[in-house]
Amino acid sequence: MSAGPERRLGTRRWISAPVVIGMVAIVAAALAGCERGPREVARSTGAADAVGAWTCAMHPQIHLPRPGKCPICAMDLVQVPGGTRGAAEQHPRRYAMSAEAVALADVETAPVRRGLVAKEVRMVGKVDYDETRLSTIAAWVPGRIDRVYVDYTGVPVKEGEHLVYLYSPELRTTQDEFLQARKAARELGDSRVSVLKDSTEAMVDAAREKLRLLGLTRAQQRGLEKRGASSDHLTVYSPIGGTVVEKNVFEGMYVETGTPIYKIADLSKVWVRLDAYESDMSWIRYGQDVAFTTEAYAGETFHGRVAFIEPILDPRTRTVKVRVNVDNADGRLKPEMFVRAIVRAGVTQGGKVMDPEMVGKWIGPMHPEIVREGPGDCPVCGMPLVRAEEYGYVAASDGETPLLVPASAPLITGERAVVYVRVPGQEEPTFDGREIVLGPRTGDDYVVREGLREGEEVVVRGNFKIDSALQIQARPSMMSDDDGAPAVPHAGHAH
Repeated sequence: MSAGPERRLGTRRWISAPVVIGMVAIVAAALAGCERGPREVARSTGAADAVGAWTCAMHPQIHLPRPGKCPICAMDLVQVPGGTRGAAEQHPRRYAMSAEAVALADVETAPVRRGLVAKEVRMVGKVDYDETRLSTIAAWVPGRIDRVYVDYTGVPVKEGEHLVYLYSPELRTTQDEFLQARKAARELGDSRVSVLKDSTEAMVDAAREKLRLLGLTRAQQRGLEKRGASSDHLTVYSPIGGTVVEKNVFEGMYVETGTPIYKIADLSKVWVRLDAYESDMSWIRYGQDVAFTTEAYAGETFHGRVAFIEPILDPRTRTVKVRVNVDNADGRLKPEMFVRAIVRAGVTQGGKVMDPEMVGKWIGPMHPEIVREGPGDCPVCGMPLVRAEEYGYVAASDGETPLLVPASAPLITGERAVVYVRVPGQEEPTFDGREIVLGPRTGDDYVVREGLREGEEVVVRGNFKIDSALQIQARPSMMSDDDGAPAVPHAGHAH
């Protein structure tokens, strides 16, 4: 066998005596260091509560009175700034620095202030049909399509234009009934028996209503009366103007009552459907003006108003659909066009949107383009107008002006937001860590909900260095609660 520090005998491994002695010495030194520190601190004059002057950067629970090695990881100990345990317990997040240390750490502060905030919420989406302006032209009577006048989609049609020529035997029967009722009414027109006269007039009205239900217009009914002869063919006219977006029949095709023939869309008004992220929902309100651009018309901006915010979040995209009503009288906006939109909004301390154009106004509850100076009814749907304040609009006032802090001031971990506030009246620059509640971010600032007062000085540069120094001393920091306990993920959260 070789005479090295390790030897194998069977399946066992033997370690030489010098190695064992060295290992025992290391462990003993570590235990002695751990035990010696507290005793020597307690014996120091007038410093029974003094914090250990040397600690480990990796294990801040280690506090020793003199330099050396960490008994856990054997790293060199680092010196901790002076202080007493009583002061640390009274202000666990407080940290004092010399003026030279402040300059060396490049620590800067800025005041907490109040101010009006504005944010541009950017969204993307596409143009869509206005569902309230879509009409389906269906067969009102069973029969055969003998001629199709509008034979492809995309054709613009006007109200009253002919669409198809339909054959139906049922038409002749109903028209004959109407003509017979009209003849009987003429023959009994001079009758002195009011019962007969009224009954024949009732028969004419009933026959006329049956013609209407079969799709004959007033003009077609008058033509039938003038002609005096029935027909088994019917021309179907468009009840609205718009663009044919669906064509479902061909010449020679048989249809039943209710069979869709065309779908026509009025594109003089369109919808723009946008995707808004969760974090932007606090800035979006019903009735807001939305500016958007398209790829087709570069450099040109279109406008509309928010008409609907869906109450359900899309679980796949984590966005909320926002619908905008847009005038499109010139027809340049085409369904399925991609758009990029911007909503400009200001918000108050309470989270309400400030919009000078909407303050004190009345708005249509179903049609946001209807904005009036006073109460009344919506000219489109007849519903009573609603105060804009009910949709979260307010005027800016001193009491509602948001409290703002620079975005670089808070240290945000997901569990908490911590800022370091300069303590006034101290001989040395002193900073207190404070947990705050943040509102939405707007540009270079955060809205502060709780935790700060106007005029307080917060660290906007060098705050992470101060926080790191507290972590080295095993005191509460951005990564721990006020009692110094490390952050624990909430139950049910995935990490």
